[in-house]
Amino acid sequence: MNPRVIITALTHPMLEKGLRQRGYDVDVHEQISYAALADVIHLYEGMVVSTRLNIDSAILSKATAMQWIGRLGSGMEIIEVDYAVSQNIHCMSSPEGNCGPVGEHCLGMLLALMHHIPRAAQEVAQGIWSREPNRGVELRGKTVGIIGYGHTGSSFSNLLAPFGVKVLAVDKYKTGFTSGYVRESSPEQLMAEADVISFHLPLTPETAYYADDHFFGSLQRNPVLLNASRGGVVDTAALIRALDEGKLAAAGLDVLENEELKSYSLDETEQLKNLVARKNVLITPHIAGYSKESLFRMPAVILEKLDAFRRSNS
Repeated sequence: MNPRVIITALTHPMLEKGLRQRGYDVDVHEQISYAALADVIHLYEGMVVSTRLNIDSAILSKATAMQWIGRLGSGMEIIEVDYAVSQNIHCMSSPEGNCGPVGEHCLGMLLALMHHIPRAAQEVAQGIWSREPNRGVELRGKTVGIIGYGHTGSSFSNLLAPFGVKVLAVDKYKTGFTSGYVRESSPEQLMAEADVISFHLPLTPETAYYADDHFFGSLQRNPVLLNASRGGVVDTAALIRALDEGKLAAAGLDVLENEELKSYSLDETEQLKNLVARKNVLITPHIAGYSKESLFRMPAVILEKLDAFRRSNS
């Protein structure tokens, strides 16, 4: 009897094909609920997940046959990794598969905000031909701060090279990456000098509300803020206050603290209305890593890492 794998997320068909070629029986349940998964998880040797389900210790305690979990994309906060490891479950992610489109999305949001592209396009649709109020600001020659210099942070940095910018990068767990226009920085230097600040952090107890009132109060250059990492890295209420007080030139968000809009409280609804009504705020629905190409690349990375794991255990 072949070992079984469950795929709990939308992914490219090549993942199911590749797993079957490796001798697995594969069940695809893209919309399976947490409760339903908990009932069957004991049947599976492997599992592939994305952001939809929280794989915590309660459900992992029932995964008695589980040997590995593959995470489509980056950010392992949806998996209680320490507990999984304690149960001899190998966890692997695939940030190499979608870091490119995240970098492109950040660059797109940045240029759109600096040159007022969404605002100007909306005005034309309303019959308004307004040039001077939509005069843009060039990216060339600016200082860009990147907080978190892993796969997505460095991908964004690479795309900035033709613009002649200086990149100040902060990463508590990585050193030795200064090269050319990229310089290792302290948070204090970044907050003092950056014209653009882009977050590329996982959501952990250490990074939750990294951008809070104190952070915004420390900014000295009225920067554009970008967040395509995790919504909880930015305190939404503090962001609104910073925009109200003119501490930010603009904000581009691909993530929110709560992305289940139908579950919003009155306060959350008012916060979202406040943000989307602003001409200097751009919000997209967590699509930065969602390219057609990454749909293929992420499972390809999972299969490569699975092969390495199986070789190491053979």
